Amino acid sequence: MLKQRIITALLLLAVLLPAIFYPVAEVFALIAVILIAAGAWEWARMNQCGQAGSLVAGVTCALMCLLSWYGGLLYVPLKALWVLAGGAWVVIGAWLLYRGVPVWMQVPRTLRLGGGVVALWVAWVAVAQARMVGINFLFSVLVLVWVADIFAYFAGRALGGRFFTRKLAPSISPGKTWEGAIGGMLGVVVCAFLWRSLDHSVSLGAASLYTRLGDVHPGFMVLAVLFLATMSVVGDLVESLFKRSAGVKDSSGLLPGHGGVLDRVDALLPILPLAMMLGTL
Repeated sequence: MLKQRIITALLLLAVLLPAIFYPVAEVFALIAVILIAAGAWEWARMNQCGQAGSLVAGVTCALMCLLSWYGGLLYVPLKALWVLAGGAWVVIGAWLLYRGVPVWMQVPRTLRLGGGVVALWVAWVAVAQARMVGINFLFSVLVLVWVADIFAYFAGRALGGRFFTRKLAPSISPGKTWEGAIGGMLGVVVCAFLWRSLDHSVSLGAASLYTRLGDVHPGFMVLAVLFLATMSVVGDLVESLFKRSAGVKDSSGLLPGHGGVLDRVDALLPILPLAMMLGTL
């Protein structure tokens, strides 16, 4: 399993890193279309749409991305979209986690399927625009999620159960602890200050998310990254809720050793529109 994870991760990096650093931002946007379409295919499979229906969902999501690209959506400010999408993630995410696993199957399948495809489309628009803002900005958003995940893992392993007897969401993801979540939040705060300091001492191109937030006020930056770290946990837990409702361990087997595309981008789905909202408004 570990060997598979490493090989898959290296192959993904071999594709994604050149696309991100390629001078033309549209190259990365095209690679992202493929990944998002794969995520839509997985989403339809988790909602019992069958092979044909899942393929239609993936193609539909790809066409939504390409048509919005052709229509120039990537090149204009989308303040209203970021506010609406970010607000929807906060409200619907809180509702789902409060109601728990059983409530999801009570939602009509058409609404579940359509909502998931729209969420994936919004994430694609956000990540493509983030790359157009600048590589430094894009990486600062991606690294926030990675740091939150890594610090949460090690804090949970070292301190899980020492301060809080109840798990974070025992009916959805029994392995997650409050200690881990708090450790992830502390990690992103440290990352934000270090990255902002590096931005001010070394020319990294377009300002990072942390510099944009910190230039408003350092306190605002701290609150913003804590909020984003919280929402990354929400994204992770919401996908776990979906998988438990569907009775599957992974969203698919597209990425050997890692599960599926949705398993890799779950925490990014709410973060991308919210980061664009906070970093560009």
